Amino acid sequence: MSENSGDLTQLLVDWGAGDQAAFEELMPAVYDELHRLASRYLRRERGDHTLQTTALVHEAYIRMIDQKRVKWQSSLQFFGLAAQMMRRILVDHARRNRYEKRGGGAPRVSLDDAPEVSSERAADVVAVDEALSSLAAIDPQLARIVELRYFGGFKSSEIGELLGVSVPTVTRKFSLAKAWLYRYLANGGEVGA
Repeated sequence: MSENSGDLTQLLVDWGAGDQAAFEELMPAVYDELHRLASRYLRRERGDHTLQTTALVHEAYIRMIDQKRVKWQSSLQFFGLAAQMMRRILVDHARRNRYEKRGGGAPRVSLDDAPEVSSERAADVVAVDEALSSLAAIDPQLARIVELRYFGGFKSSEIGELLGVSVPTVTRKFSLAKAWLYRYLANGGEVGA
């Protein structure tokens, strides 16, 4: 993902060993890439999304600070975890939004009187998250490949390096995962025979 991934990896290793100066040097070095990941995620969201790119990066940053127990091995591992955190932040945001649109403490209004407000995108984000969680229960690697490729924008070679598998394996498993997810979503959460 980055030209200086060796330098980033060393900063990650040093941070993992407790070097706060390494962390302070690391964050400015990875900010642009985190911003790119956040932009990629938000492009898939509805146009009037209330979460801004910078806010998503900062929320992920806050969560990354708590990752002291991770034994960092590469910058790919770091960005993979950041992508996963961003997806979780967006899913949590969509769930809160869906709750609020369903009434979350607001007075009840009949369907005939309700304005035409669509929360389909929030429902889609939640449905995809539920589908990925179901897939992860069956095959965690398939779900991780989808997450890294679709949401994180990782190349097959990067995913292969991160997961320790070949590029053809990544390609084959991504195709399998897409078919499974399509079937799951098309059948309303059921995986038919």
